Amino acid sequence: MKNFTSFADAGDYQALLNKALEIKADPFGYQHVGKNKTVGLIFFNPSLRTRLSSIKAAYNLGAQAWVLNAGADSWTLEMADGAVMNGTTQEHIKDAIAVMSQYCDVLGVRTFPTLKDREADYSEEVFNKILKYATVPVISLESATLHPLQSFADLITVAEYKQTERVKVVLTWAPHVRALPQCVPNSFADWFSEISWVDFVITHPRGYELDEKFTKGARIEYDQKKAFEGADFIYAKNWSSYHDYGQILSHDQSWLVDTDHMKLTNNGKLMHCLPIRRNVEVSDAVLDSPNALIIPEAGNRVFSMQTVLHELLS
Repeated sequence: MKNFTSFADAGDYQALLNKALEIKADPFGYQHVGKNKTVGLIFFNPSLRTRLSSIKAAYNLGAQAWVLNAGADSWTLEMADGAVMNGTTQEHIKDAIAVMSQYCDVLGVRTFPTLKDREADYSEEVFNKILKYATVPVISLESATLHPLQSFADLITVAEYKQTERVKVVLTWAPHVRALPQCVPNSFADWFSEISWVDFVITHPRGYELDEKFTKGARIEYDQKKAFEGADFIYAKNWSSYHDYGQILSHDQSWLVDTDHMKLTNNGKLMHCLPIRRNVEVSDAVLDSPNALIIPEAGNRVFSMQTVLHELLS
């Protein structure tokens, strides 16, 4: 593993999963890997779980961590190549990332889409510039299109809680008051379409189809209740339209995941990456039930990051 930006970088996903479970069983057993190492973390947008779990993962490995909020803790960064910097930007991204690389052994980067220009967002302009200028391994802490650390944590969670060798996992669209990006559902589909012991279904209203390059191997079902039948895991998440880019096409509250929905499942477990709008995406009754995995799932963000750091620093 040279960088960690998508499922493709995971390589042998079962071996990586086994390593994560091994590390979780002994979180402080690999501190020699991080000794005298520094993990740099740069955020272009807000974060709670990603920021805190990444710091905790570094400490578990015996490494130090620094955090930079781009534009708030740093000079305002110029992204354009060949820019004449006589405006409001004060430092070019190529210089900033090259300098940051001098101050760490691995660099975690969180960017975010505009939800205005699909071509620009899906070309990963900002993230690819960082990959270009970094001289240390780079970890995606979320990009314009993907969130691989979240999906890896989701895989760890499903592996821990599954009751049978093969399981049915359903990714369901849920309502929201804001237009949200496709990063988490793209990434979840990117991973779970490839897991050999998962029957993977995506359900959403028409118009919310994701980029097909992430959903190959998934079954698309427009009838949410039919999709839920016999499911072992329900992953609820809102996303805005990919084809009508960044638009909210539906506020249909019948897609809210409630107890009636969950009764259709095989005593299914409820997952969500958080933060969640309670009683908009999922009802309180489901979120506060014993079958909700949102807290242990969030806890596994430490071990997805710690495993990736272990691979990159070893």
